[in-house]
Amino acid sequence: MEIILIQDVEKLGHKDDIITVKDGYGRNYLIPQKYAIIATSSAKKVLAENIRQRAHKEAKIKENAQALANRMSNLKITIGAKASTTGKIFGSVTPLLIAEAINKSGYEVDRKQIVASDDHIKDVGNYTVKVKLHKDVYVEVDLEVVAE
Repeated sequence: MEIILIQDVEKLGHKDDIITVKDGYGRNYLIPQKYAIIATSSAKKVLAENIRQRAHKEAKIKENAQALANRMSNLKITIGAKASTTGKIFGSVTPLLIAEAINKSGYEVDRKQIVASDDHIKDVGNYTVKVKLHKDVYVEVDLEVVAE
């Protein structure tokens, strides 16, 4: 029996895969649990159209992320933190603080998009932080941590 997976099924396949399974497994488990539908010719046409539209939307989203990355490539942000005389920060600079500093400079970034080499920066100095704008698009932002 040929089926189209509606969602990822472990050790079987990923969403939108067309696979062949035994009749009992398909009819008694996958279809009633809403993991799959029967792969009729009309269902295959609908799947092909959905994949085509999704690819078009994905390309547009990636293009927008790449344009934003090009604008952000020269971005340099400065974060002030209370520090000791040796340069150790009282506390740390977290991805949340970095995201807020980037947002103040006119870009919309979530804290979950910040990929720092260390999770928490604990010293005064210059750092490079990666911002994940899309699963394939990263931009590096220069970060300077100064003592207040």
